[in-house]
Amino acid sequence: MEARAELRQVRISPRKVGIVLDLIRNKPCDIALATLRQTSKAASEPLMKLLKSAMANAENNHNMDLSSCFVSQCWCGAGVTLKRIRAKDHGRAHRIMKRTSNIVLVVQEAE
Repeated sequence: MEARAELRQVRISPRKVGIVLDLIRNKPCDIALATLRQTSKAASEPLMKLLKSAMANAENNHNMDLSSCFVSQCWCGAGVTLKRIRAKDHGRAHRIMKRTSNIVLVVQEAE
């Protein structure tokens, strides 16, 4: 049995989120939560919220035991890119791409 949680349109680039996701993949939920709490990356705060949501889904919707749960899968994809313009010299304009992420986290009970 597995429980999942999704977070869409997070204003952090997928490349930065992927670094933090590699830290918690295939770890028990309590160790993954402690790792996110101690990580000083910007992506760790929304990922901590997402992990707590997946754990709550596992406990309340699927009656899973949280002491034996681990992060079985987690991935991040590109969301909508916000396109902004920055004024440059001689009246020119340069495009700034503000990237967003769609994150999925799956919690599974150990056999």
